[in-house]
Amino acid sequence: METNKIKELLERYFEGQSSLEEEQLLHRYFASAEVDAELRPYKELFGSLDELQQDRDSVLEDDLMDFILESEHKEKNKLRFLWQAVSSVAAILIVALLVFNWQQSDTKWEDTYSDPNMAYTEASKTLQYVAGKYLAGMEQLKPMGKINQAVKPLDNGLQSVNKGFREVESLQQIHKKLKQE
Repeated sequence: METNKIKELLERYFEGQSSLEEEQLLHRYFASAEVDAELRPYKELFGSLDELQQDRDSVLEDDLMDFILESEHKEKNKLRFLWQAVSSVAAILIVALLVFNWQQSDTKWEDTYSDPNMAYTEASKTLQYVAGKYLAGMEQLKPMGKINQAVKPLDNGLQSVNKGFREVESLQQIHKKLKQE
């Protein structure tokens, strides 16, 4: 690159009138190995500026990561607090329900009848009522006994068929043994 053009860019740079592209052009020129001897003092300046830029970028990156991690940590703490609050409320509700039920179950049983003969009479009436319902139900099941009697001849016939099948199986086993010999 021409030395005169670089001098011109340097002049614009130091006056604060250079564009971003011109500044990048200067940085690239002074980062290269082909710097004119007359412009070498500026090479050190631009090299230092590049180092500062890199340091600033790394510090900025570290600060950004710290901010992100801190935000995540705060979010986790919020969730942990919320979870603890919900758990505490649930535990308090369970304890309250248990205490309420315990107080409800403290009621003592009282006799319905003060006279034992009257209680015996009522219990007998109730048992007679249940026995009547039971017998009525059993009466409705009597036709099932007729079905069992109707099936008995079939059962006898099936027993003789089963006996025949067992004999056929034993004959087949004898036949297999004879074939093997």
